[in-house]
Amino acid sequence: MADLTDDLPDDEGPGPNLRRRELGRELRALREQVGKKVADAAKYAGLTVTTINRIEGGKQVILPRNVRLLCQFYGVEAPLSDTLVRQAEESNERGWWAMYSDNMPDWFEKYVGLESDAAELWNYSTTVVDGLLQIPEYAETYAAVRPDAEERSIQRAVELRQARQDRINRTHHPTHLHVIHDEAAMRRMVGGPEVMREQLRYLIKAADRPNITIQVVPFSIGAYPSGNSSFSMIRFPEGYDDMDAVYLENQRGAVWLERPADISHYSEVFARLKNVALTPEESVEFVDSLAMSL
Repeated sequence: MADLTDDLPDDEGPGPNLRRRELGRELRALREQVGKKVADAAKYAGLTVTTINRIEGGKQVILPRNVRLLCQFYGVEAPLSDTLVRQAEESNERGWWAMYSDNMPDWFEKYVGLESDAAELWNYSTTVVDGLLQIPEYAETYAAVRPDAEERSIQRAVELRQARQDRINRTHHPTHLHVIHDEAAMRRMVGGPEVMREQLRYLIKAADRPNITIQVVPFSIGAYPSGNSSFSMIRFPEGYDDMDAVYLENQRGAVWLERPADISHYSEVFARLKNVALTPEESVEFVDSLAMSL
């Protein structure tokens, strides 16, 4: 089981996904400054309108040659154009999570990359302990119930969870993780009483870390907002906060919400969840009582 030690990787600066999003934002600003339409840029660069939109949204690989063409069209001179081309090269570097890409779909790989760049993560989980707080035995049990589960893929899934946790708890600039669980996630007997007892004890230990806040919404609350829809809000460091996003996962993929209205809505939902949940101190006591009962 993970021991939450401080022997964790140092902060390495923004990863390729965040760099790509930043570059796309800069290219969009340059286009708008010279009054060019997306269709104009697409025609000049020999690309489709969809491709330009995806480049500006940081949602696909941005080739250096395309950046050079767009800079020419927008009248961007050196050294700024050279800087943007170099940013494109850096944005295409493979992140630490690439070593696990054989064991996760593209949509989840994108999430892991952005998660590792987050300043804050606001996660709400209804039926399962949040992945960033799972012990290996708990994670292995869930990985094993997948229809296509094989021994190697199960082990790789567990290793990826641990690597994600290490990134969150890195020594320098750790991510501030705030997780709200429904009581159902605390009571579901995953892996048997012994595994569940250790999982609950781990949550208590994790809650001691200054960068981790854990709350529980007890059954006694009854109906409450977003009681049936798990989500994760990724909040980026200052200067990147206009890139905040909400991630909702399903069995066939994921949905990304990035419009200001969506961010505002889920921020309000999370605030309401915090209000109906037990306080962090009460939550720790509650989890401890559950562990003692097993």
